[in-house]
Amino acid sequence: MTENTTENSNEKETLVVASKVKNFIRASSGMNTSAAVMDILSDRVRELCQAAIENAKSEGRKTVMDRDFGGGETPTPAS
Repeated sequence: MTENTTENSNEKETLVVASKVKNFIRASSGMNTSAAVMDILSDRVRELCQAAIENAKSEGRKTVMDRDFGGGETPTPAS
């Protein structure tokens, strides 16, 4: 499978465990979670992974490591 085919076939796949995310949000806030949240989170995970892949490639590695994801910055919540 080519890199492009792999990217396209995984584009719509959910990359997070919905029940775990929903449980975390409910336990943290008492709020419910829209089903659309999983798609958005999966998109964000894909973006983070693509950036990490590029970081590993630029360092000549074939292994993505924790350091490839950046300094672990916490995103600023939307206002």
